[in-house]
Amino acid sequence: MTTELKHLQPTKYGLALHTTTRELGLAISNFTGDTRSDVWYLERELSSHLHQYLIEFIQPQTWTDLAFIAVAKGPGGFTGTRIGVVTARTLGQQLDIPVFAISTLAALAWSQVFQTSFVSTEKGLRIKSETAIAVQMPAQRGQVFGAIYQPTPDNSELNILLPDTVMTSQTWQEKLASWNTDYQLISAESGLAATVTSVLQLAYIDWQKGQRPNWSEALPFYGQHPVETTTQFTT
Repeated sequence: MTTELKHLQPTKYGLALHTTTRELGLAISNFTGDTRSDVWYLERELSSHLHQYLIEFIQPQTWTDLAFIAVAKGPGGFTGTRIGVVTARTLGQQLDIPVFAISTLAALAWSQVFQTSFVSTEKGLRIKSETAIAVQMPAQRGQVFGAIYQPTPDNSELNILLPDTVMTSQTWQEKLASWNTDYQLISAESGLAATVTSVLQLAYIDWQKGQRPNWSEALPFYGQHPVETTTQFTT
């Protein structure tokens, strides 16, 4: 049974935040041609300047034009991730709109869908659907975050083959060595805030399928108990 996809009204927008690194990434779109995004390096000024950047960025749209909020939920830096999720939850509660918490690793994988493993077809180029996308990110105490995704044959969404997990580097390497299908390995190192557009796109895919998560369901994914509130990796 095929689910009939819903579409936003042209006057309504989705807004995405990416704060899991020392950068702030913002994206907004009505998914019918009016899309924009930007990234700022704020480091420790994120908490004090985020609200002002948001106010300036959404113009000429207003808060009432928003149909949903999307936020990168981690993994990533503890403080930045927490700030982003709290901000998204607050906006969702005040505006009474859904909040989608999207994996940082999933957003990175989605950003690579049209850049890896292409094959020729009569209609052009598309990614090989059998090619999985493995994403790794440094974690604290010598561990790594790892996840494996796979785009659907029509590149309309991502399937989760291995959910975001923190593990030792050896365990991760063993999982990859024993993986029984082709995969493309991606390392999350720098410039992650630029994938805020992927955060927004993945949220819209879920929105189109009728999902309307309450703001209270948006929770950060830290993966580890932070021993301090510094970022887990630098960009």
